Amino acid sequence: MADENEFIDIQPFTDEEAVKALGELADLPETKEISQVMFPNEAETYLSDFLKNVKSIDDFQTNVMSKFVELVLDRTCHNFSYDGIENIKKVDGRVLFLSNHRDIILDPAITQVVLWKNHLPITEIAVGSNLLTNKVIEALIRSNRMIKVIRGISARKMYLSSQILSKYIRQCITSGKNSVWIAQREGRTKNGIDTTEQGLLKMLDMSGEKDFTANFEELNIIPLSISYEYEPCDIMKARELCISKRQKYVKGSREDLVSIITGIRQQKGNVHLNIGKPLTHEEIAAASDFTGNDRYQSIRHAVDSRVIDGYKLWKTNYMGYDIANHSFKYTNQYTPEDLKAFTDYIEHQLDKVESELNRNEVRDILLRIYGNPVASKEALEAERFQDSLRN
Repeated sequence: MADENEFIDIQPFTDEEAVKALGELADLPETKEISQVMFPNEAETYLSDFLKNVKSIDDFQTNVMSKFVELVLDRTCHNFSYDGIENIKKVDGRVLFLSNHRDIILDPAITQVVLWKNHLPITEIAVGSNLLTNKVIEALIRSNRMIKVIRGISARKMYLSSQILSKYIRQCITSGKNSVWIAQREGRTKNGIDTTEQGLLKMLDMSGEKDFTANFEELNIIPLSISYEYEPCDIMKARELCISKRQKYVKGSREDLVSIITGIRQQKGNVHLNIGKPLTHEEIAAASDFTGNDRYQSIRHAVDSRVIDGYKLWKTNYMGYDIANHSFKYTNQYTPEDLKAFTDYIEHQLDKVESELNRNEVRDILLRIYGNPVASKEALEAERFQDSLRN
């Protein structure tokens, strides 16, 4: 059993801590600004007034955050859909949601709203400490059951921090305390290709006290796949990737905050959340037959396959694929009018980046952000076809 004191620096606020922290935010100038972003049709003191009267984390999540996320979906999405709720209900106990990651705030927030609507327990959320850029953001995020994932420390400290994080996540799930949401990789996917980091799987295994199969089986891993018709922060991601080809990319001091606000405000078209089937005993046992890193690669493949299977491909994905690859493979998925609107959108987004960047290069990156989910589906289907021939 882990020492509870180990978790003081990373665990979410208690009800008492959340009430105190949120109450302190009520009169800060930044809170009025956030209120106008979150609740534009209310008085500028709407959020402040509520924060002064918060009674618990559940109170805050139910009466502020869930309403806020539903407002964002209503105002910036054409349609929001989800499927796979039955896969959660099949699991006996708490679960570890391993999700692809396209938007800093909305990916986990949307998951929480879906759980809440279906009368299922809301999760704790693993979030990088780099996002805690000021007191307001820290109070808001940590009052949403945030598990702090420490970033920007030495390799030795990172190893020790990973051990503590692994223990905390495992204890949350095996004790029945809470389910946990964590992204399948550090940071958002920038290029439209979702893959699980091997290091994350090793971190999760660190705290296991049984054999490999039992260690992963007791985590009740359920992959999640979120699909946006219009990728949050798409041009910002394309710009970063373009610059990163030539030099180390250095974030601006407010870049994460700008990404959060842009992701919230940007029009997203259609959005779909797929809740995949839990990893099975057979899949984990098969992974245990390998040695070394191959074990983790086998688990990774099982998770990644679920994520890719869960993609909802939109017209933007098919158009991005065809334009980037100079193909006409998917022209039955969209009309000439759709194509004109999409190419106009791409050119409009390109107008937002510095003129010294190579426009053609940024355009290609931007198109592939949209087209790569189609390529991932194709690659998975081809792999399965080859497997069927061998069997």
